[in-house]
Amino acid sequence: MGGRLLLLTPLAAVSPLYGCSEHPSKPMPTVAPFAGTDDQLLDEIQRSAFQFFWEQAHPKTGFVKDRAKTGGTDSYTVASVASTGFGLTALCIGDSRSYKPTEEIRARVLTTLQSTLERSEGHNGFYYHFVNWETGQRAWKCELSSIDTALLLCGVLTARQHFQHDQQIVELANKINGRVHWKWMLNGGDTLSMGWKPESGFLDARWNHYCELMMMYLLGMGAPTEPLPASTWSAWSRPTYTYQGIAYISSGDPLFTHQYSHAWFDFRNKRDAYADYYQNSVKATNAHKLFCLSLNKRFPTYADNLWGITSSDSEHGYVAWGGPPAMGPIDGTVVPCAPGGSIAFCYEDCMVVLRTARTVPGVWGRYGFTDAFNPADSWINPDVIGIDVGITMLMVENHRTGFVWKTFMTSPEVQKGMQLAGFRNL
Repeated sequence: MGGRLLLLTPLAAVSPLYGCSEHPSKPMPTVAPFAGTDDQLLDEIQRSAFQFFWEQAHPKTGFVKDRAKTGGTDSYTVASVASTGFGLTALCIGDSRSYKPTEEIRARVLTTLQSTLERSEGHNGFYYHFVNWETGQRAWKCELSSIDTALLLCGVLTARQHFQHDQQIVELANKINGRVHWKWMLNGGDTLSMGWKPESGFLDARWNHYCELMMMYLLGMGAPTEPLPASTWSAWSRPTYTYQGIAYISSGDPLFTHQYSHAWFDFRNKRDAYADYYQNSVKATNAHKLFCLSLNKRFPTYADNLWGITSSDSEHGYVAWGGPPAMGPIDGTVVPCAPGGSIAFCYEDCMVVLRTARTVPGVWGRYGFTDAFNPADSWINPDVIGIDVGITMLMVENHRTGFVWKTFMTSPEVQKGMQLAGFRNL
């Protein structure tokens, strides 16, 4: 798995044992089905997500909180650069859908880009994972993060391409993208380091097997300064896994690893020398659904209309969990961004889960779905998490219009990276 356990606030430790729940599982109470159309629900999801990225960004900096209460009122002050990257993309979606006047959205984009250049603490063009949302200063002695910087850059380039006739936005975006020293993050190796700390140097962990890493290598290879060599695309492994007859590339990581790069990079009808990565994510989603259904005897609430586990909050703190194979202390919790972030891969299967979750009392709030809930014992997380709200919003938009894909893929750097990686149309 990638570094997503590093993506969020350190919370209570969770036992790594599978199936550790001590609560007797019981079927979820019957609730009335969602009365609206699929499109009405998808619009609700996106409007609520946009509201999160608008309200939970500091108005003076544009930095987006890592998490917030589902009701929208809290005193949390920590932003993540990953949430801010999703937020920049959310602003572009909101502009395309007229959720707010273009001038207001443009001003917020400008503020965010200026603050990233002038306030967000970093080194060699990379940014610290967590920062104070008002000052941009490093929080919790966290790492300078390669993956979080890539998520930020995806939002920066999306904003540049969407507002391509705005000279200020274009110039700021180019400065942010142009000052990333990708070769430095190799630290003398063939694959990227997961990060760096001023106190101890580079992290030992590397991005060396398939997960959410594709965005980093493609951005790095296409970078205008100090680009990664094309050989780095072949330097990471692509292990295969087979579940119930479905064979696909996977390192046994949570479902989000099959979603994140796809939020911006359009891999449809393309392949490199190794795989069709879009179809690979379709297979991963299908396998994950079957995996959840295989747990039905232990957790009866997992069913055709309610499934999905990926790294999220839990009753006992933040945890990386999922499958197949079984990973983490699975206890019947449902994580809405698991199907939400895969809706562009398996629309019908994912949509039925979102429709069901929308009817569970307490699961829907000001910013859409709560981050996680356990229907077996009625636990509902009080928070939403920015990157989980973000992946759902972006993938819903890609399903509906392909807007994020179409906008982001016009970037010359992105096209160069895809070309150097050897992608060809099918």
